[in-house]
Amino acid sequence: MTPRFAMVGLVTSDLAASLAFYRRLGLVFPDGAEQQPHAEAELPGGLTLALDTEDTVRSFHPGWRPPAGGGRTTLAFHCGTPAEVDSLYEDLVGTGHHGELKPWDAFWGMRYAVVHDPDGNGVDLFAPLPAEAQ
Repeated sequence: MTPRFAMVGLVTSDLAASLAFYRRLGLVFPDGAEQQPHAEAELPGGLTLALDTEDTVRSFHPGWRPPAGGGRTTLAFHCGTPAEVDSLYEDLVGTGHHGELKPWDAFWGMRYAVVHDPDGNGVDLFAPLPAEAQ
């Protein structure tokens, strides 16, 4: 059997804050997930996003420490329209999340923006631009 990519896992410093952030992006986590050390949301296409608390990771990997400095991981969310990129970016920044890159029309034909989740991971928001805008 060939291994199949199936999950993206993020270690969170505040699980409740991360759940609230990703729920604003439309992901569905089980009710009461805030009281658990691990939570998963099934993504379209069969992938899963898993969130673990730092204490959970330390329980099976005692020497683990959160990385210092900037993250090297980003998640990208396809939005339906360029206007949805703008609206979602404003919603997330308006609720206190760091806006890393305001929405702009990228040269590769997409409306693009970047926000940070509560742990500083980059979250890209994008949508194809109409053909006449390119």
